[in-house]
Amino acid sequence: MLKTFATLCLMTLAARGEEPTATISLPDAPALKLGDDSMPKAGVAAGTVTEHVWKDSKVFPGTIRQYFIYTPAKLDPSKPAAVMVFQDGHTYLNPNGDFRATVVMDNLIAAGDIPPVIGIFINPGHLDAELPKDPWKGNNRSLEYDTLSDAYARFLTDEILPEVAKTHKLTTDPEQRAICGLSSGGICAWTVAWQRPDAFRKVVSQIGSFTNIRGGDVYPGLIRKTPPKPIRAFFQDGINDLDNPHGSWPLGNMQMQAALKFSKYDHRYVWTHGSHSGKDGGAIFPDTLRWLWRKK
Repeated sequence: MLKTFATLCLMTLAARGEEPTATISLPDAPALKLGDDSMPKAGVAAGTVTEHVWKDSKVFPGTIRQYFIYTPAKLDPSKPAAVMVFQDGHTYLNPNGDFRATVVMDNLIAAGDIPPVIGIFINPGHLDAELPKDPWKGNNRSLEYDTLSDAYARFLTDEILPEVAKTHKLTTDPEQRAICGLSSGGICAWTVAWQRPDAFRKVVSQIGSFTNIRGGDVYPGLIRKTPPKPIRAFFQDGINDLDNPHGSWPLGNMQMQAALKFSKYDHRYVWTHGSHSGKDGGAIFPDTLRWLWRKK
């Protein structure tokens, strides 16, 4: 029933000529696949990735977490660099995973499709003295990602960005700062920009949890009743995403799409046939970054 309803909603949007904010796949469409921009290319220099641990958080006391810094090849260290933060950083870094983010960034930076972007890939906090063997076991994840306060934004602006700035010259221009995540990390990305548009104005939310895990289903109403904020946002969800006691992920994202259109946000929604997975978001990730970092 949900798939049928979601499909009808998307067909209605398409019939109204509302693509580019809605793209619908046919029923039983095959999963999207990674393209050339997600694969290493001859002649494209690879950036470097360094691993770090953060356990001195004042915003989330008692937590320990990994984070990774991607530095593009041929970055001019004398110029402030654009920044992109990724929640569940290990997922985006996995060289055999759905996103292969650093490979995509290498290729797009080399092609001039996006600026040289320093990537900060952060895992959720873990309430223990040692890092968990499984990064998904970060047991502070839902508190950090699903909460609608400015806590995670403060964690980034007051702790992580200043720490990374000790070794990298980072921009303070919010138009050159982006944040990305999937599932609870996707709603977290939106919350950071919503709470702190003075710090982040570019968002990628994939299979975002705009449901009642910790009250995230209120966003469509807030967006409609709040003067528009200077945020550019790209969203991806599948019509077969989750439907559970927290809510319906497709319907939550449809409400978000309608609210963002009503309030005239600079946004794009791409709908696929997929489920609660990073596969479709990964397949379109190069085009996601091109759209997000476009000049106009």
